[in-house]
Amino acid sequence: MTKNNILIVEDHELTRFGLKTAFEGCDYVADIYEAESAEKGIDIVNGNEINLIIMDLGLPGMDGIQATQKIKSLNKDIKIVVLTSHNDEQEVLNSLKAGANAYCSKEINPKRLTQVVQSVLDGAAWFDPSISHIVLEAATKGHEKETAKPEKDYGLTSRETQILKLITEGYSNIEIAKELFVSINTTKAHVASILQKLEVDDRLQAALKALKEKLV
Repeated sequence: MTKNNILIVEDHELTRFGLKTAFEGCDYVADIYEAESAEKGIDIVNGNEINLIIMDLGLPGMDGIQATQKIKSLNKDIKIVVLTSHNDEQEVLNSLKAGANAYCSKEINPKRLTQVVQSVLDGAAWFDPSISHIVLEAATKGHEKETAKPEKDYGLTSRETQILKLITEGYSNIEIAKELFVSINTTKAHVASILQKLEVDDRLQAALKALKEKLV
């Protein structure tokens, strides 16, 4: 299994300790770095090979959204999982625009968080259920006249619709393959077809489009 270096950017020492403890037993984790501020986190990114960052939003000085944007400008391949204690609509949307790959409430179960992180490393995008609702509400705001029907028939097959629903729920390709009892290659082919039909570049855009247009 590929080992990954993880950076935890969190200003509360007790929370950092809890997060570090949760990831220390994961077989996909190599080294775990810690930073109590965005500025220190950026320094660590500049000096080390970091694969994924657990990013608190409410940081002193530069906040988590600004840090996410800065880090993505330095290395777009670094995955960023945002942790938030407030499901504020504008914070969520700004995090999305900054390039975050996942959005989790701090109420998330630690074991579930480690599963989310593994999924994100595998290429999935993940939304906390409450955050998904916020994204959906924001995406449809100003479109009161929309019906529950999709805006367009994208020609998705029943299997593709099933897989698209799993994508919106944060499933990685490996998890989808296991869930549907199909091969990973079959899953990848379906995902590629979904992205092409929806005319989007990645899974995150596919998930957002599915939520906005009520495709699942």
